[in-house]
Amino acid sequence: MLVDGGEALPRLEADLAGARDSILLAGWAFSPDFRLSRGGPTLRELLAASPAEVRVLAWAGAPLPLFTPSRAAVRDARDRLTRGTRIRMALDARERPLHCHHEKVAVVDGRVAYVGGIDLTTLGGDRLDTSDHPARGSIGWHDAAARVEGPLVADVHDHVALRWHEVTGERLDPPRAAETAGTLTAQFVRTVPNGVYDALPDGDYRILEAYVRALRSAERLVYLESQFLWAPELVEILAEKLRRPPSDEFAVVLLLPARPNNGADDTRGQLGVLVEADRERRLLACSLWQPGGGEQVYVHAKIGIVDDRLLLLGSANLNEHSLYNDTEACIVVQDEPLARTTRKRLWQEHLGADGASFDSWRERAEDDAYERLRLLPHVSRRTRRFLGPLNGLLVDG
Repeated sequence: MLVDGGEALPRLEADLAGARDSILLAGWAFSPDFRLSRGGPTLRELLAASPAEVRVLAWAGAPLPLFTPSRAAVRDARDRLTRGTRIRMALDARERPLHCHHEKVAVVDGRVAYVGGIDLTTLGGDRLDTSDHPARGSIGWHDAAARVEGPLVADVHDHVALRWHEVTGERLDPPRAAETAGTLTAQFVRTVPNGVYDALPDGDYRILEAYVRALRSAERLVYLESQFLWAPELVEILAEKLRRPPSDEFAVVLLLPARPNNGADDTRGQLGVLVEADRERRLLACSLWQPGGGEQVYVHAKIGIVDDRLLLLGSANLNEHSLYNDTEACIVVQDEPLARTTRKRLWQEHLGADGASFDSWRERAEDDAYERLRLLPHVSRRTRRFLGPLNGLLVDG
């Protein structure tokens, strides 16, 4: 588990620099001048110098120039990334109208895979932020990724290979069978909309299934980090848990951006549903901020932890885009030590204290002297009035 760009991106840079046979990258957007470490090579320089065969698969961009990135901007980025190099870059325009290819995946030599929320782009914000999120004159950026070795890498590879074949017609050889690399059991799940790819005419909605199963099974704690929260299927499960708590200690902690780049009213409306169901103050919805009166820290991570036993991490937000309409990738792990360690790591970052509890969240969020954490503004039962047709007209990013 790699938390925030300052930890995740240099690790990915090292794996890419060490590639010998193949590099597969799939993402929402790529910036040729993006740097994975301060003072390090640009993405173009890093990939162009590799002896490996490099294939990059990007969303082709928004057909309407009202949205970012536009088709023209993506074509320009492709030309700047590949010109004068052996890098091959394909643009995937087989998306549902007003939706996108949103996953962020890397596979190196068929041996290592990355699955998470971090885009290799400068669009929207600076991903290379550290876990203390110092004030820096612009928004901060909280994100995460999983680095995977072992047999699961083949599943990630096969997903990218399927998309690459659908777009280019080229079939990629499967990686060599990998031996077990550790003691964890993990599953790769994805969202692929129906009717987009010939090889998956009925689509694949296992990220939704994974979250539904995880939340239904919750007994003590649900901890979610997401850019958006407006999937009614998931909100209703949480609301029912709040109305009829499965245990005396049951609690829900949500970490969301204070100002998401779209869909704010949709999230507020669904939070109003949860607040209305929360009769015993078991719910907290918070946002992150830089210290010293700095800007918000944009919560771009997509993490679910249930009862310190189930961990979900990937590119999928908790909205209809990610669960039904965009391509997404996610890792699910059922392992108590990893789930607990990851939660404690995140809570240490956000609360600045070891051994933090649900009460610690409330104390920190309501303490004006603690600048890093605040209650999400403008959330009450009244915000349910925002609940209406879900936002389906904006690309997530």
